[in-house]
Amino acid sequence: MSVSFVLSSRARSSAALVVAGVLWGTGGLSGALLGQLAGLHPLAVATYRLLLGGVAGLLYVAVTGGLRTPTRAALRRLLVVGGLFAFFQASYFAAVSLSSVSIATMTTIGSSPIVLAVVSAVRSRRVPRPYTLVSLVGSVGGLVLLRWSAEAPHLAGIALAFLAGTGFAVLTLVTAKPVPGLDSMATTAYGCLVGGALLTPVAAYLGMALPLHLDVLFVAAYFGIVPTAAAYAAYFRGLAGAHPVLGALSALLEPLTATILSVAFLHERLSAPALTGAVLLVAALAVGYWRPEPRCPSAAPAAAACRGSRTDAGRR
Repeated sequence: MSVSFVLSSRARSSAALVVAGVLWGTGGLSGALLGQLAGLHPLAVATYRLLLGGVAGLLYVAVTGGLRTPTRAALRRLLVVGGLFAFFQASYFAAVSLSSVSIATMTTIGSSPIVLAVVSAVRSRRVPRPYTLVSLVGSVGGLVLLRWSAEAPHLAGIALAFLAGTGFAVLTLVTAKPVPGLDSMATTAYGCLVGGALLTPVAAYLGMALPLHLDVLFVAAYFGIVPTAAAYAAYFRGLAGAHPVLGALSALLEPLTATILSVAFLHERLSAPALTGAVLLVAALAVGYWRPEPRCPSAAPAAAACRGSRTDAGRR
């Protein structure tokens, strides 16, 4: 495999991760709007997100001729993904109820790449590269500044948010290794349906009545299609050629996009620390996405080994 192909594969994977992060950023606004219009509990909103995203993904799979009986390996993967979807959503919204949206989001999204970096370091028995550490520290620091809240944190809320971040990290690790016959959209569709089904009993108890009004249905459809089905499919697609830590870092584009949308459409004003955090977050993510390749030595055996490591990196 040539170096140019590896770099092209990395570029496509990075682009898919960026798309996923940006699309996720529209989910906060559309999810809040759906909850407001329909009078739904946040957990019911999350349940609708998974169910509608699963239906949208399944329709796409059916139209493109991808419906087929899953293998045992694919079925195991889908059950795990669905369980992680449900665990992640339930833990996150429980954290929100005990703390706040700002603290829960910051802890959840910020802890995920840290967990992945630690796991990767333990697995490989080597310290992460300097560019990874710079991107990691800068991204988390930028997120703290962007979503900083002066309110006192609730320890139980922090713990649940960390569980949510760990669940997202495990989801990233699990889906980073593809299963034959199971593409990114099929993983998203069936995984969302399984996760939504697991959350439905609790959400039904809290109330899931959805008013059949045009504006409610439009927001619900957007919520299920764009920041859920399309975003997670792009994320799983990007993980096929990127390191899991980079995948988790792409999730930090979600609060950045949400902040930009709030400024543009809700006329919110950014404080100086939040503006600094946004700039730092963009710079740190840029380091993670466009870090330079290590130079290969001129000796033939070492150069061949270096090319092989590049190929493996492009596949991660």
